[in-house]
Amino acid sequence: MGGRGAASGVSAQGIKYGQEYRSVMTVDNIKFILRNSGAPNAPLETMSADKGRVYATIDSKGNVKAISFYDKNGKVERQIDLDHLHHGQVPHVHVGYAENRSTDYIKMNKRDYFYYRKVRELWEKYHTKNWA
Repeated sequence: MGGRGAASGVSAQGIKYGQEYRSVMTVDNIKFILRNSGAPNAPLETMSADKGRVYATIDSKGNVKAISFYDKNGKVERQIDLDHLHHGQVPHVHVGYAENRSTDYIKMNKRDYFYYRKVRELWEKYHTKNWA
């Protein structure tokens, strides 16, 4: 699932599409994913048939790093970062795809808050039972 360079079927690191991440759990339209190797970057693209897919990227310590939303073409359109400060804000939102992504802090809207709360609640329940 996902992958930087997913449209070509192979990532820039030579990893075949679908091999870069593994799913930890799926609830409704939210898929919790963990990167198989390297830094836990959120996928820039998805080939999911579910165009309303939301990915919650988990880091190697079991923390939610980011919540990513995708457009009808499967490219990331909005991402909530939860693991670092940006313009003094955490969480904060970036809008846009790759090189066009905003670098400015954008306030979370109602939809962002809904998913932020839902992801944290779902992950906390899963994490306390299943994460070693």
